Amino acid sequence: MISAADLQKYSLFGGLMAEQIERVIPLLTIESYPEGTNIITEGERNDRIRFILDGKVLVIRNGVQLNELGEGETFGEMEILDVMPAVATIRSSGPTRVAAISNRALRDIYKMDISTFSMIIMNLARDLSRRLRRMDELACEEQK
Repeated sequence: MISAADLQKYSLFGGLMAEQIERVIPLLTIESYPEGTNIITEGERNDRIRFILDGKVLVIRNGVQLNELGEGETFGEMEILDVMPAVATIRSSGPTRVAAISNRALRDIYKMDISTFSMIIMNLARDLSRRLRRMDELACEEQK
């Protein structure tokens, strides 16, 4: 099983106390995928944020690989925040294990502890901002 100490190293749980994380752990699901599995499929519904415990995933849009994500990184957060179909396919590039927080679990966290919920959402926003900043930097480098 996963512990609060294990989760504190992930940006999604940054700033949370061990006691807060302990209350979230029962709401997580652990998922394992063999290499080559589509975890999320472009254009389909996704109702959970996943963060990588072990392994790597490829981010693929319109058949083009855009990125590779590894341990500690999140995916699926865009669909949770804007409730639209997935904008990209997420495929395991080797055996991959993730922890997932469903939309329903996020609502439960909100009801249980608004402070924990707020910190998780802020951490998601920070992760998305970092990712957007990297994409902007890459776009600028390509234009040179």
